[in-house]
Formats: sequence, structure tokens, C-alpha cells
Amino acid sequence: MSATYTSDTLILGGGLAGLATALELLDAGKRVLLLDRATPDRLGGLARISFGGVFAVDSPEQRKSGIKDTVELAHSDWLAFGEIPPEDEWPRRWAEAFVSRATPDVRDWLVSRGVKFLPVVNWVERGLYQPGNSVPRFHIVWGTGYGLILALVAAIEKHPHREKLTIHYRHRVAELTSQGGRINGCTGIDEETGKEFSATGENVVVASGGIAGDLERVRRNWYKPWGKAPDVLLNGSHPEADGALQDAAQVHGAQVTHLEKMWNYAAGVHHWKPTHAHHGLSLVPPKSALWVDAHGKRLGPPPLVTAFDTRYLVETIAQQPKQYSWQVMNQKIAEKELAVSGSEFNHAIRDKSYPRFLASVLFGNKALVKDFVDNCPDFVTAGSVKELAEKMNERQGDDSVDGDVLAREIAAYDAQIARGESLFNDDQLRRIAHARRYKGDRFRTCKFAPIDDPRSRPLIAVREFILTRKSLGGIRTDLGSRVLDGSGTPIPGLYAVGESAGFGGGGMHGLRALEGTFIGGCVFSGRLAGQAILKG
Repeated sequence: MSATYTSDTLILGGGLAGLATALELLDAGKRVLLLDRATPDRLGGLARISFGGVFAVDSPEQRKSGIKDTVELAHSDWLAFGEIPPEDEWPRRWAEAFVSRATPDVRDWLVSRGVKFLPVVNWVERGLYQPGNSVPRFHIVWGTGYGLILALVAAIEKHPHREKLTIHYRHRVAELTSQGGRINGCTGIDEETGKEFSATGENVVVASGGIAGDLERVRRNWYKPWGKAPDVLLNGSHPEADGALQDAAQVHGAQVTHLEKMWNYAAGVHHWKPTHAHHGLSLVPPKSALWVDAHGKRLGPPPLVTAFDTRYLVETIAQQPKQYSWQVMNQKIAEKELAVSGSEFNHAIRDKSYPRFLASVLFGNKALVKDFVDNCPDFVTAGSVKELAEKMNERQGDDSVDGDVLAREIAAYDAQIARGESLFNDDQLRRIAHARRYKGDRFRTCKFAPIDDPRSRPLIAVREFILTRKSLGGIRTDLGSRVLDGSGTPIPGLYAVGESAGFGGGGMHGLRALEGTFIGGCVFSGRLAGQAILKG
């Protein structure tokens, strides 16, 4: 016998966008039914395992650090970096709305729900040869994304209208239903029992994520100018992000746009304790490491350096014949600069331990490096460049790396450093110098460290693959998160939020994201959906 549920609003997906929508509706005393495919320990979706960076403009943290920022500057950066064409109406309107309200409607709202931020704002996506973030805007949640989700869950659990929220886990929605031209519910399978269910409500909110968890769908939508998608892709999302509910919405006339625009990462490595197929981790690549191709030749020009243009890193590697890369460094560089995106390996911030966090900043993260060297199959170490090349080939199972080429590339880079800062003529060193001028990067970036330094061995090489993370495209929506049909008319009763909607409008970022905008986009679009539903 199938189960039947009813509520004022159905929210399909328990990620951050779904939780934000639920909180907005609970505040007004509305009944909410949330259906999620995951188990209770994974409530919060991808945000729960994220690092927890939040984009904000003219924030208290920026002002205390003497960073002068304005909505006008941030909006200009956004449009230039995203390369959003003037005719792309809804992405541009969402971009303008989000940038103008990111601090009060996202950052301040999170603070009101118990979220705290580190005082130093990080500076990422500065731009390669075009404007990115003109000033630091990446606000790090104290507790990472894990702590952010716990704070929102706590806000829900102690909410005065908590009894009005019902959550059913392990429920996979298959189809949306309609009556009289209005979306009024859904049907699906309870994967715990194998039984069918149906649910009805006055409004339905799609909050199920994008397509980054379905690698075959990612390949089908791969950005065509980059050629064929890599044979090896790592999954940095979660399997439930399969685009199925975007398909279900299209059956009822919804427009899905810009799926070829994705936010992938270039430095993916295999998780040695995978929870799903092709489970990958996204490294934060050391700026002082030398990034080389499958043969040991330095990539570029310009050379690959993190924190300037993530999309350029992915594009460069995607267009290589073998579509993977190596980063070469030494123990000193790794301990100072190597990091991992997400909550799992950022123990000090996730567990809110200031002593451990300060120790890692001042003395390096020896434990993290040891963990990856000992366990990750993509890490190799050696006492010489010759031995390193041999081990790289052994790990890959071929003889692609030319040891002589690798030695020459390392020697040429190290020789640049040996000449002294006044004679640097290498773009990577110029970018390192630029990064070190900002206090948020100085303590995390080596002061011009040579690779083949006998005092800093062993040498370390990390094999890196492209890793999927988030979809920049999705269901087209208006500024009330109402789903639009082909004529631009809202489909009655249907809303889409977060990654399902390309974080708003079917792709508010354009080609590139200024980072910290995914958490923000989920909160913002979820809140706008709740407000629009309340207005009726």
C-alpha cells in the first residue's frame, strides 16, 4: 500500500537551499513537508561537506580589516568574470539582486541563525587577465559548511513552529503531478521500504541539486569548445545530484538552461575511503608547486596558479591530450600550503579549535600531508627528481613522464628563484609575490620556495584529475524563484532553488563564479522562494 502525504508546501531536497526555504516558511507558521533521498546524517547536502565560504560585500569583517568594497564594484566584477551577455536576462537580474543583498540577506541572516565567521576574509578568484574579485570577499564559516548546517538544523529543531515541519528521508521523487494547470505534488519511491508514495501541496519547491553527481550526464553536457570530456572524472558532488527533477520539471514546461556551464576543479584526487563511485577530493593546490602535464612539462603559459581563475585551470588540463596533470613540490611547500576543500579534512576549523587552527597556520599542517602521502593513491614521494619521475610513471602504469624534461623544468624554475626577487621574470613568482602582500595569504604561502631543495625533501608529486562539483546552469526562474516556461511565464505552484536553478535564473554566475556564491545562492534563492510563496 502506498503512502500519501499532504502539506502547504512540498520541498524536494534537503540541501542548504531546501533548509533555507523551510525556515522562511516556518517563520510564517506554514506547514512544510521536506522529502530527501539521503539519510538523516547527510541532511544539508553538499553544503554539509563544503569548506563553508560565503560571498559578502561591504561586510563587517571587510570593514574591520580595512577592505573597502561596494555593491557597484562587486557587480562589475561579477559581470566581467562571468561574461554574462546582455541578452541573458534572468541570470543578469539574479546577479544584480544577489550581489546587492548578499550581506544582509545571506551573511547577516546566517549570523542571526547562529553562524559565525573567521575575522580574516580570504581572497580567491582574483582573475587572470580580467577582473575577478577586486578585493577579498570569501568569508569562512567558523565550523566549515558542517557547522553552518548544524546551526541551521539547530534553528529548525528549536523553532517555535517545529511541529509544522515533516521530513521524510530516503524518499526519491520520480515525477511531479499537476491539477487544473497547477503543479500540486509529486510521486516517488520510499527507498527504505521500496514502497511508492505520493504527496500533495499548494506549492512544490525543487531543491534537489544539479547534475554534477552524474558523471555521464556531465560528459553529455561538457563544454563543447573544450572537446571531449575526460575519460577519468572524479565525483566531488554526491550521487543524488543527478538532474532527475530538472527532467521532471521540463515535462511540465520548465526551461533548463546553461547546463554546459559547470564549476569543476582541476586538482581532484581519489578518496581512499570512498562513499560512492569515483569519489574524489578537491585539493587546494599549493601556489608554490610546479604544475606539469602528463609528460613532466610545465603547463602554460601562463603557468597554473590557484586563487586567480579556477576555470582557466580546468580548461588548460581538459585540453591536454591525457587530460590529467601532476603538481610537483617538496615537503616544506606541502606542509605550508597544501589544503583540501571541504569540512572532512579541515579538522581545526570544523571542530572550532582556535589553538589547532593557529598552530596549522604558524607551523604548517604536517598531519594532513602525512595522511595524504600515506593513504591517497595519487601521492608519490622521492629523494631525487630522477626517482620521483620513476615513481610517477610507476603510479600511472606507463612511461609518460620524461625524467629529463621534468628535471629541466624544475631546474629552470629554481634558477629563477635563485636570481633574487628583483630579477624574477616568471609569472608564477609574480603571482606568489602578489598573494603574499595580502595578510590572508601571507602565512599560507611560502616565500619563493625552490622545488629541488635538499633541505626540504622528500619531493612530492600529486597526480590530479578534473573533479566535478557544482552546476552553474539549471531551471530558469524569476526573482521569486518561480519556475518559468518557454514564454517566460511562471508555472503555477512550481519553484526551484539552489543548484537546481543554477543558483537563480538558470545560471546567475555565467561562465565563472567569484566563489562563496554557492552557499550564498542557495540561501538567497531559498529565502526568495519562501517569501514568494507567502505572498501567494
